[in-house]
Amino acid sequence: MKLALFADIHSNLEALTACLDHAAALGAARYAFLGDLVGYGADPVAVLELIESHAARGAIVVLGNHDAAAIGRPVHGMNLQALTAIAWTRKRLPKRQVDFLGALPLSVREDDRLYVHASAAAPERWTYVTGPRQAAQSIGATDASVIFCGHVHEQKLYYTGAGGYPMPFQPVPGTPIPTARHRQWLAIVGSAGQPRDRNTAACYALADLARARITFFRVPYDHGTAAQKIRAAGLPERLARRLERGS
Repeated sequence: MKLALFADIHSNLEALTACLDHAAALGAARYAFLGDLVGYGADPVAVLELIESHAARGAIVVLGNHDAAAIGRPVHGMNLQALTAIAWTRKRLPKRQVDFLGALPLSVREDDRLYVHASAAAPERWTYVTGPRQAAQSIGATDASVIFCGHVHEQKLYYTGAGGYPMPFQPVPGTPIPTARHRQWLAIVGSAGQPRDRNTAACYALADLARARITFFRVPYDHGTAAQKIRAAGLPERLARRLERGS
């Protein structure tokens, strides 16, 4: 079975639909949405409608820090642009979608896989996995063979070396990576809705569970339209420019 994984969608409908179409063309049979479904972008309602439809058909969905903030839960460390977008989003979500977000778990364990937005070590703290030390903490918090996560907006893969300490690996988009089951793996799938590595293309990953391999992808999408929607909504200009610059 092929499992498509999306994180940090951030109310970017153009990016999400492009990634969903790309994954479907490659035979994705199931989907996982790894948090930060809303925030920053101008289409929170439409994005959540899409994700809700997949959830109704068995997709995995976990809570992100922007999702938590959008339904009024205390989240620390957000900058002014993020807080402005959260306040804007909160006014537009119907009760049904607030309830949907409020019912999302911080993590989901399924077989030998763990799905979480940030670190598996205390997911509620929204710790960024930015290097081997944080990866070691996340991997050490579970006996799952693979952890799938987002939060840092860039694609990265860690695997346990001979000494059990995580080794970083920078994936090449479109190149399958074997994920041997005798190791533990932590896959950061990147941001679909707001990539920050100076590449405007959306990020997602496709895990081939039967063959034990994962492929990271970059998908071009109409970021110009998404940026213009942000401007038309009166959201901070910097959020529009991030989509246009990929940073």
